[in-house]
Amino acid sequence: MSYTPKNKRDGIRNSFLMPNEIFALGLSGGAILVYTYLRYCENRETYQCYPSYKTIGKAVGMSKNTVKKYVDVLRDKGLIETENTSVVTAKGQKRNGNLLYTLRPVEEAVKLFYEEQNRRLNEEIGRAQTLKNIEKFGVQVEKSA
Repeated sequence: MSYTPKNKRDGIRNSFLMPNEIFALGLSGGAILVYTYLRYCENRETYQCYPSYKTIGKAVGMSKNTVKKYVDVLRDKGLIETENTSVVTAKGQKRNGNLLYTLRPVEEAVKLFYEEQNRRLNEEIGRAQTLKNIEKFGVQVEKSA
């Protein structure tokens, strides 16, 4: 039995891809949801979009403040870059516009994530080695309050 869709929309044109690597970055579900909406909005040639926090929030069921929090996470993870924009009103007044989002290649974010993990691991190894040396040489360590 074959499936025949009821509408004739083009499935390829009306969809977008999400990179599998997005799940390797330790992101929360909320951050993935905001990233997904930005991917949905992006221009496929420039990799840019400019929805407002309010628009994103309405689409994904979050407050503007929560969207801002997740945008900051995505920026910190290297998945997006943001740029302030401005608009000129009909009365000639300059106002702040929406952020311009540029979606970065996810491979760069994964590389950055693993470099950060490696740095943290090396710090932890260094701390463990220091404690081992302290025990080995019997050095007394005063604990601070």
